Amino acid sequence: MREEREDMLSWPLIGEKEKRSRFVKEEVEKQLLLSGPLIAVSLLQFCLQIISVMFVGHLGSLPLSAASIATSFASVTGFTFLMGTASAMDTVCGQSYGAKMYGMLGIQMQRAMLVLTLLSVPLSIVWANTEHFLVFFGQDKSIAHLSGSYARFMIPSIFAYGLLQCLNRFLQAQNNVIPVVICSGVTTSLHVIICWVLVLKSGLGFRGAAVANAISYWLNVILLSCYVKFSPSCSLTWTGFSKEARRDIIPFMKLVIPSAFMVCTRVSNELGSGNPKGAKLAVRVVLSFSIVESILVGTVLILIRKIWGFAYSSDPEVVSHVASMLPILALGHSLDSFQTVLSGVARGCGWQKIGAFVNLGSYYLVGVPFGLLLGFHFHVGGRGLWLGIICALIVQGVCLSLITFFTNWDEEVKKATSRAKSSSEVKEFAVDNGSILV
Repeated sequence: MREEREDMLSWPLIGEKEKRSRFVKEEVEKQLLLSGPLIAVSLLQFCLQIISVMFVGHLGSLPLSAASIATSFASVTGFTFLMGTASAMDTVCGQSYGAKMYGMLGIQMQRAMLVLTLLSVPLSIVWANTEHFLVFFGQDKSIAHLSGSYARFMIPSIFAYGLLQCLNRFLQAQNNVIPVVICSGVTTSLHVIICWVLVLKSGLGFRGAAVANAISYWLNVILLSCYVKFSPSCSLTWTGFSKEARRDIIPFMKLVIPSAFMVCTRVSNELGSGNPKGAKLAVRVVLSFSIVESILVGTVLILIRKIWGFAYSSDPEVVSHVASMLPILALGHSLDSFQTVLSGVARGCGWQKIGAFVNLGSYYLVGVPFGLLLGFHFHVGGRGLWLGIICALIVQGVCLSLITFFTNWDEEVKKATSRAKSSSEVKEFAVDNGSILV
């Protein structure tokens, strides 16, 4: 494909505008083929939590409150952290694949799995003490007790979730996302049945939803693992377990730690293949996609605001509160869509440290203070907390936009090539010394 682009540049009869339009069309097609399935994957995997809470909501307002709070606590203290940590693979795997160093992807995935499994241990301890944390922050004791019980039943989920993120990114770096969509679709479909049995028929009540989450996440891990193991499409990138995965943990952690606070495949692929113009074009195309997507989703959220609450509860107060919050969420989603793309660019380029500083500063120096001020001092309530998040998203988007705008893409290509070559040399040394296992 790259050779075709170079050949096109030498065609004298093709005007500059036509050549540029062809490049843009190619990039749009690539990103649609990659982003379309990824959007489906994100929705399907996110639906696991939504489906569980929906089933619990029909048991009553108290179980709904407990499950919602426990799910939010688990997302903040566990799922989001692991998702950000796994995003370090976007850099190392994407650039290795772009540089055609395919064997490194399997080693990098194993290394990430090891790190995320170890990180899941302290996070599971936090979940086990959810009740104490909620009481400390002023939550009602009865709700805190039920939320703590729900979170404890969710503990097996966190280990599966970390492994699942690694598998997803391993395949995503290869632009091989259809299997992820299929496995996620199968899992989500079965999750409805599992929730119905465990929540409504087993006697576990609302705790059954937490158990259902764990079962579904592990099912997804097993399905994707079988695909990676037996599929011919992964024969170059997965060559078996390797002792090399236990090496270079510290350099990987230098990407992991900032990534955990940053919550792009196309950008990293183009940088790894030595194509600065392609990377720049990828950024422009995906930003255009984000604008269109945010407008569509925002419009839908506003249109369904008066009926969406009924999916969770028939309580008029709950439905009314959801209706009043959705317009604010629509604005927040639009801003978040923009900064998510720019954060993806940062990961693709290996700017995890810069992204971490921007994200931490935006949320803890702007978002949290404004949210607390509006929510509690001016008594705006939940809307105030969300307005604080919106302020953080604005600052975040502006900072990341400036960083991206002033990027020297030729220099980023040199860094990506150097990073990929260094990883390849390490693997060659490991193979020569017999550290690759079948």
